[in-house]
Amino acid sequence: MESFGHEGLPERFSGARAFSTGIYFLLKKGHFSAFHKIKSDEMWHFYEGYPMEICYIDSDGTLNFIKLGRDFEKDEVFQAVVPANCWFGSYLPENSDYALVGCTVSPGFDFEDFEMAERDELLKLYPEFSDIILKLTH
Repeated sequence: MESFGHEGLPERFSGARAFSTGIYFLLKKGHFSAFHKIKSDEMWHFYEGYPMEICYIDSDGTLNFIKLGRDFEKDEVFQAVVPANCWFGSYLPENSDYALVGCTVSPGFDFEDFEMAERDELLKLYPEFSDIILKLTH
């Protein structure tokens, strides 16, 4: 696998990384992807199923929502980017059974770059977003 050498990456990375990584991700009814952040931009791709919501808190402290799906008339998009170092999570709206999506990360994903949110810490930082934080944390 080709990779960036550490010297070619921003300082936030501690070592070499693959140029890019990709995964498929199946989100089922009643499940969610908990708030977390990574050091790379992450592009999400919609493949099949029901629309899903991605939410992220950007560097300005603004809560953003992306509707990933195939119905442009309902403001859904096939792909969208979550910027690096933003807290983000995803979920299915009510009455949805599943969504099959993909995630592409560049520089490539590495668990060294991953941080799972602590509910209490996020609530202290962003009390105005308590509803979604409680929904997308354990």
